[in-house]
Amino acid sequence: MNFRLEENLFNQGYKLIGAIDEAGRGPLAGPVVAACVIFGPTFKIFGKLKRIDDSKKLTAKKREELFQVIKEEFNEIGIGLCDNKIIDKINIFQASFLAMKKALGQIKKKPEFIILDGRFKIPNCSWQQLAIKAGDRTVFSIAAASIIAKVTRDQIMTEMHQLYPQYGFNQHKGYGTKLHQERLQQFGPCQIHRLTFNSVKT
Repeated sequence: MNFRLEENLFNQGYKLIGAIDEAGRGPLAGPVVAACVIFGPTFKIFGKLKRIDDSKKLTAKKREELFQVIKEEFNEIGIGLCDNKIIDKINIFQASFLAMKKALGQIKKKPEFIILDGRFKIPNCSWQQLAIKAGDRTVFSIAAASIIAKVTRDQIMTEMHQLYPQYGFNQHKGYGTKLHQERLQQFGPCQIHRLTFNSVKT
């Protein structure tokens, strides 16, 4: 995990950068959540920040620890989400971009440049931006955003377990695991399932 891209952007004269990633494109239930972390040229990687990695490579406990560190050390954090109803209405691809725009909308001091995970830039967005395939695996600030998005979404799905305990959302967080598929067959979809997803349809 390196900070070279961010340093290059600062060297080009940008004073405030935003890094964005999302969590929850693949699950059969719940929202898609995007997070944006904001930082300036004085930002330094030290202490626990050195442990930041792609959220998928970290244990839940490590993610939760780093979640707190990121909130303390970055200038600002924005979080946006689109629920299953919006996903069903406009599709998951567009809902992911909408969640990113919502995350940017939460930021008070707007970034001059945005870097994001994935192959596609946010459409109809006035900011200068760079999309980086597998950015959450290689770019430090995108990995930090991935942790914020993942932990936030996991917290939401744990809360959803209280409302719909029969599906086991606290275990699989809405992903299409064997347990989830079995519970879907047994109980049918609930209010937070994505009805346009094939596994839910069938």
